[in-house]
Amino acid sequence: MLHIGTETGSRTTATTPAATGATAPTAPTEDHGAVPCDLVTVPARQGLEAVDILRRGAAQEAVGPVLHDGACDTLGFLVPPGTAEAWDVPGSACTRTDGRGLRIPAEPPVTGSGWLLPPEEDAPVTDPAVLRAALDQAARLIEAADNCR
Repeated sequence: MLHIGTETGSRTTATTPAATGATAPTAPTEDHGAVPCDLVTVPARQGLEAVDILRRGAAQEAVGPVLHDGACDTLGFLVPPGTAEAWDVPGSACTRTDGRGLRIPAEPPVTGSGWLLPPEEDAPVTDPAVLRAALDQAARLIEAADNCR
């Protein structure tokens, strides 16, 4: 699972059994002028559905940078700082950085991770309300597909 370590001043909230585990973080990356952000992690299947939903929407810029862990078990959506304070989506976790730690770097900030969607200037982070709606829709689609078996 993607997890930013304590040296960045992070805290994980809304953790559920589907969103546990940890990966060792890399050393903080210097990226002057980068946008601070929090990190919402979700199971890969739900995250990939949410990415598709967001990219099919009217505004393709609705989805910002997205990380994947090395095992492709989870995806991490970069969201505005402060999102973790109110994040309560079941099956996901939100790591708070207080704007002091994680900033959008050119290289993935977590050891063993990579960019599914790399950072771009015109889409710095994903809007948490839009992400919440996409994750909810993705969960419903997955449940419907699983019930058809």
